[in-house]
Amino acid sequence: MKSILRIACSRVHLQQVRDFVREYLSSRQLPDITVNQVVLAVDEVVANFIIHANGEDESQFLDLQLTLDGHNLNVEITDNGDTIFLPAPHQNPDLRAYIRQGRKGGMGMTLVNRLMDRVEFFTRENHTVCHLSKTLA
Repeated sequence: MKSILRIACSRVHLQQVRDFVREYLSSRQLPDITVNQVVLAVDEVVANFIIHANGEDESQFLDLQLTLDGHNLNVEITDNGDTIFLPAPHQNPDLRAYIRQGRKGGMGMTLVNRLMDRVEFFTRENHTVCHLSKTLA
């Protein structure tokens, strides 16, 4: 079963994204912790696309597609903006160094990689796509 949402690139739409994901998953009788993990991961990726890739340009938009095939959840977030946004391959940061430096931010994708089974960024037809997947119990 597939569900699709299109939003403009503005932070005001993040609650709509969270509600969309939560509603899709909640109707499948999943544990609250699993639903919350997926909602958080999707929210983080969408926020990164909105803020870092599109500079909150509301003339740009993102498409979200959720698909559940048996116990396999697939989330595809497509950035239809004018730029390609391919983050560097994920590496676990040195948390002690972050604390020593007093850094804020920059941990979102670490969290996404821990919450989801697979996180991939690639291009399709000159657009950036993030594919998240998770096996659900």
